[in-house]
Amino acid sequence: RNIIGERILRLPRDPRPYRPRPPGGRSLGDKVRPRTCRTSLLEVQDGHETSEPPPAEERTLMANHAAFPETPPLPHLHVVPSDAAASRDDAKQDSQHLGSAQMSCADNLEFMAGLADASMHLIVTSPPYNIGKQYEARSPLDAYLASQARVIAECVRLLAPGGSICWQTGNFIDNGEIVPLDSALFPIFQAQGLVLRNRIVWHFEHGLHCQKRLSGRYETISWWTRRGDYKFHLDPIRVPSKYPNKRYFKGPKAGQLSGHPLGKNPGDVWIFPNVKHNHVEKTLHPCQFPVELPERLVLALTDEGDSVLDPYMGVGSTVVAAIRHRRDGYGCDLEKSYVEVAWQRVLALEEGTLRTRPMGKPVYDPSRPRGGH
Repeated sequence: RNIIGERILRLPRDPRPYRPRPPGGRSLGDKVRPRTCRTSLLEVQDGHETSEPPPAEERTLMANHAAFPETPPLPHLHVVPSDAAASRDDAKQDSQHLGSAQMSCADNLEFMAGLADASMHLIVTSPPYNIGKQYEARSPLDAYLASQARVIAECVRLLAPGGSICWQTGNFIDNGEIVPLDSALFPIFQAQGLVLRNRIVWHFEHGLHCQKRLSGRYETISWWTRRGDYKFHLDPIRVPSKYPNKRYFKGPKAGQLSGHPLGKNPGDVWIFPNVKHNHVEKTLHPCQFPVELPERLVLALTDEGDSVLDPYMGVGSTVVAAIRHRRDGYGCDLEKSYVEVAWQRVLALEEGTLRTRPMGKPVYDPSRPRGGH
């Protein structure tokens, strides 16, 4: 540790015996020996978790530890062995079991008009928030809600029995006033005869810093179904229990484990990073959500072979989550460049080269060794 308590990772000393050196230089015969190792790197800059380098990347670390025995590597690099090659081989073997993908550069109402009634088992999307991003035209709130009502009505037509609609939204902001879009859209879904099963809060740490109010660090996912039975599988999305060895202390089950062996219910507050500059999944889309978000919904609300639709698919995160778990993914977007990136990601998934943040990976904690990873 240095004088302020930070941990410093040092490369090993050179095993060669010590030889005195003339002042100001190396002794004869000394060489700077390159060390080549396959690594994966975790970088942390200003508290942000950065993306890992391509799995097959090789880095050459030049060090003469005999000449400079106390020189540590760069303090923001943590060097660990990588099993990327094995992971790629496994991914290629699994690619033959992926679901199919159908994506198009098209208006979502036109795209959905070509799909059969009750053909989608899950519809998960994040519509524009009407705040003037580069991919949307800002409009009055009433006009925005009217356009959303038309899309929602078409989604309800496509919803299969037992299916779910998950609408991920943030806030509409007008002249400093915040309008929670999930609240504004609530009567539209309710008018379609749907029932709100959960209002999930997605919490993240990074975003714009506000000057006249508290900075926004969450968005919501509204999970809607029809009345009656609906699909829900808890086991695939369980998370580690806080007290995995907790036991009953009295009664007929005294001494037995009180928690579920697969972990606990993840609850309705989900905490994982949003996709910013250093995120491993970052593409050209300015408001892309991480694959983990639709991935949890796909696993919990569908079965293998089901169909999943994203009518505002952006760069295809929902489609990637669907086909990765042997569901068929459907999506559309008006921006051609986004659709092209979506196809690139699907092809990378088939080839075993798509890099995503693993579901359930702990959020980086700078106070813990290796950030808790």
